[in-house]
Amino acid sequence: MLRRTFIAVAASAAVALPALPAFAQEAKSLNIGFISTESSSNLKTAWQPLIDDLSKTLGVPVKPFFASDYAGIIEGMRFNKVQIAWFGNKSAMEAVDRASGEVFASVIDKDGNPGYWSLLVVNKDSDLKSVEDVIRRGKDLTYGAGDPNSTSGTAVPGFYLWSANKVEPKTLFKAVRIGNHETNLLSVLNKQVDVAVNNTENMERYRINTGKNAYDQVRVLWKSPLIPADPMVYRKDLAPELKKAIQSFFVNYGKGTDAAREKQVLASLTYQGFRPSSDAQLVPIRQIELAREKAKIESDTTLAAADKEKRLADVSRRLAELDKAAGKATSTQ
Repeated sequence: MLRRTFIAVAASAAVALPALPAFAQEAKSLNIGFISTESSSNLKTAWQPLIDDLSKTLGVPVKPFFASDYAGIIEGMRFNKVQIAWFGNKSAMEAVDRASGEVFASVIDKDGNPGYWSLLVVNKDSDLKSVEDVIRRGKDLTYGAGDPNSTSGTAVPGFYLWSANKVEPKTLFKAVRIGNHETNLLSVLNKQVDVAVNNTENMERYRINTGKNAYDQVRVLWKSPLIPADPMVYRKDLAPELKKAIQSFFVNYGKGTDAAREKQVLASLTYQGFRPSSDAQLVPIRQIELAREKAKIESDTTLAAADKEKRLADVSRRLAELDKAAGKATSTQ
């Protein structure tokens, strides 16, 4: 079920941009949030041209808002300090559930892939050759873990790698260091950790930022199933015309009269463009979270039989509802 639904579910075709941004008088300014999966200076350099274009199109000042972790952007959206944000799927799920967020688009990578992959990497000089080696020697190793709200850094490896092998990083390793993707990659390259999670998007950004191929310097021990592409989220209480204009800007970026320049901007982001999407693309991540919750309940020896049965029935019901919803969304594409 999880493999079948582990795809980004796009929404219908892009909407047209309003002729006049009447909403500009109401929205004095907008903040667009970014999680610093790499240094803020690198992100600002890459995103600023697109932000400037968005501001010009909307007729509203748009300012970048950076946070050191996913929780910072989620809380920023919750308290309306951030109106638009670039998220991973796990953090987008939290934004939708807790911060009045709504998915409106997802990225398309430079090769046209509808997603990306989580990786487990070691330095090329490491004598660790497999996941089995890592698990067997975990008590002697330092692990570079992802942000708790990271899709590729925590949710996906947590389910497909660690839970699948019936281990937990907190008890498996000698030490666990939590960091963003850039920090984890550099820690592996500099031999400050023995093994770390990363993802294919960050490996490509490292190449663009440094001119070096990270794959020449690390060994990949594990690669996840395809993860739905990063979603773009806005607050659902924005004016309808403003939401339409924002979505139209993103899905049409790189396709208009200034396409050549815009494509260069997208290339610096390692993107080909954006496609329309909706909250439905978060279904696979919700299924992973529920599957992990189910496994945790099943292994909890402190629960009374009746309580365990009740909780498992509730999780199974929610999983069935998600599977049904995913099937409907896929059939409408």
